Amino acid sequence: MNDQYYIGIDIGGTKCAVIAGTENMKILKKISFPTETQIGPDHAINLLLDSASEIVRNIGSDGFKAVGISCGGPLDSVKGVVQSPPNLPGWDNIPIVKLFHNRFQVPVYLQNDANACALAEWKFGAGKGTQNMIFLTFGTGMGGGIIINGRLYTGTNDLAGEVGHIRLADDGPKAYGKKGSFEGFCSGTGIALIARKIVSEKFALKQTVSFCDNIKNIDKITAKDIAEAAFSGDKTAIKILEISGEYLGKGISILIDILNPQKIVIGSIYARCRQFIEPACLEIVKREALEPARAVCSIVPADLGEQVGDYASLSVAMVQDEHKI
Repeated sequence: MNDQYYIGIDIGGTKCAVIAGTENMKILKKISFPTETQIGPDHAINLLLDSASEIVRNIGSDGFKAVGISCGGPLDSVKGVVQSPPNLPGWDNIPIVKLFHNRFQVPVYLQNDANACALAEWKFGAGKGTQNMIFLTFGTGMGGGIIINGRLYTGTNDLAGEVGHIRLADDGPKAYGKKGSFEGFCSGTGIALIARKIVSEKFALKQTVSFCDNIKNIDKITAKDIAEAAFSGDKTAIKILEISGEYLGKGISILIDILNPQKIVIGSIYARCRQFIEPACLEIVKREALEPARAVCSIVPADLGEQVGDYASLSVAMVQDEHKI
């Protein structure tokens, strides 16, 4: 086969995947397996290298252009090193780019997962056609990827886009090491923390909620519980998501005022629970963001859904190989 293709490497704390795809994002082959972090990094790294080798043997090496790697940070994208991500214990200063380059002798590129998803949504998803875009993960945590003038902005040492660390209130749920942080209000972790506080207050008043039947189970409440209860019409759950939406609006207003984007693309929980989160968010943005900047900025859910991991790692290879970032 002589058509050009790329290899994407998606490294997560739970599972890893190796994906081959064309520049039009036609997926040619995919191999997935559990990361098994308890075994240590060598197990997963060897499986990634061997899976990629198997794919290249099956497809052919003639059209193999580049490798893109998406992995949780911290990392050094210039040196190509993974630096002790919290969801990958033991992955300490892994020269992942060098390992893949030595095996395949093609260009290899590395980005953190938020930046990789930003590239994917910009090139193939909800941000397609924009020059200035922000992607917000709104998953277990709150991270961001920033496209400025058609180029990914990574900052001086790969820490651009760490929006979850912004403090939005003097007090509030603690996440990313800071009370009242953006991540504390707008993430799966944050929504669970908001819920636990509100449910505790309700139990103190002898009130009940549908998604927690016992005070002993308060610490077991998850964002998924809240979402399911909200879709079932539970008013407390809906209120919790509205609170998250209000703070999302505050965080987005800051980003609009500073970066003046054309689009803000939001993934995961926002995309799934948009009907509960969006109205409160947009009301705050209307009040807080500069009107001329707000007027040119669309706030939209991510398009790529469950495919985003595949698209993200491949987009790292494609976009960087095109010298666009």
